[in-house]
Amino acid sequence: MSESFAAVAPSLSEARIEVVETCTRMAVHADRREWTLLRGLFAEKVLLDYTSLNGGDPIQLTPQEIVDAWSATLGGFDATQHLIANHLVRIDGVHAVCTASFQATHRLATPHGAPLWTLGGDYRWELARTGGRWLINSVVMTATWGDGNKDLPAQAAG
Repeated sequence: MSESFAAVAPSLSEARIEVVETCTRMAVHADRREWTLLRGLFAEKVLLDYTSLNGGDPIQLTPQEIVDAWSATLGGFDATQHLIANHLVRIDGVHAVCTASFQATHRLATPHGAPLWTLGGDYRWELARTGGRWLINSVVMTATWGDGNKDLPAQAAG
């Protein structure tokens, strides 16, 4: 294998690490309110499916629309922490699917009700290798449990 080809096509192990890192960065950048870095993780159009939590239908958004929506909601919390674990990655050429478990804690000081809301479940990301990097083009969040003050997201967005 020539050096130029190796630089363009990482090994399967390297590609897996890059995919896991990209998916993990989605949570880290959102929690740190690093909106520019978050926006850079997404493809031109992204299918977001949070229907297990919010109902409705999956929606297709641009990276800026995602950042605008998440900054309006997550930015209203005093703090959030999304822990992502148990990554499983399947790579087929320039396409990848990563699944992982998550636990997301949201904190908002409030005069009425508990200040914490924690949600757990699974994420499923689809990614494509573009311009030498993995970009997220689909996010499916499946909430399987929640605990605490479920009214906090509405209060944070208000």
